[in-house]
Amino acid sequence: MGAPLVLKNKKSLGQNWLKDRQLLDLIASYAKTPDVNLCLEIGPGLGTLTSSLLKLFPKVLAVEFDENLAKNLPKSFPGKNLEVINADFLNFDLEKIKEPYVVAGNIPYYITSPIIMKLLEAGNRPEKIVLLVQKEVAERIVAKKGDHTLLSLSVQNLATVDLGAIIERNFFTPPPKVDSQVIILTPHAQTVEKEAIRLAKIGFSSPRKKLINNLGYKTQDILPLFKELKLSPDARPSDLDLKDWQKLYNSLAKFKHKS
Repeated sequence: MGAPLVLKNKKSLGQNWLKDRQLLDLIASYAKTPDVNLCLEIGPGLGTLTSSLLKLFPKVLAVEFDENLAKNLPKSFPGKNLEVINADFLNFDLEKIKEPYVVAGNIPYYITSPIIMKLLEAGNRPEKIVLLVQKEVAERIVAKKGDHTLLSLSVQNLATVDLGAIIERNFFTPPPKVDSQVIILTPHAQTVEKEAIRLAKIGFSSPRKKLINNLGYKTQDILPLFKELKLSPDARPSDLDLKDWQKLYNSLAKFKHKS
């Protein structure tokens, strides 16, 4: 790969590099989408995944926070259609992208949620998002009714979620403390109103408590609503799916209008 390989990772940036070529090619293959020529890569680092992406996409746009890595990366791929931008991805303006694109990246664990929501809430959302994340986070995102979190509800409201390969920690340099997993998001039209998700945020303010106590109403006042919606008064926020939150929001809106 040339000069960039001698650069050291920065733990403060959550840099753990995957170097297994078969696994990198597999991740890139998840991102390949018919009629999409541009792949936006988040945090290319040494360019190990970049190499696999350039085999499948006519152009790769890479956003790298580390100044030294961003400066050296193009030297590893002379003649390739690779553009590297030195920036914090969370501050990167996605509206600058004027053509259909997909996203791929091995992203830092500590900013997984902000990155995913930035992509899903963008005005020009990608056709597909393929990210290597902490395995536990991947499992949390695909949670079903009874195990929902605010993250799973928010993501599933905006995208179809599929799980890809599990990648054990020993394949990384340096090895992280946990295993990773590929998560594949295909954005779709939102399932429920934004107001229903805002209500879910209120409900998850105390996720272990009974939901009926988290909503800011007197229990006796909204207990009939729970019965009408066939929600247990003992239900926790995790017990509701997207449709339940929409129905609860609709009922509470009518209740507020009457009171």
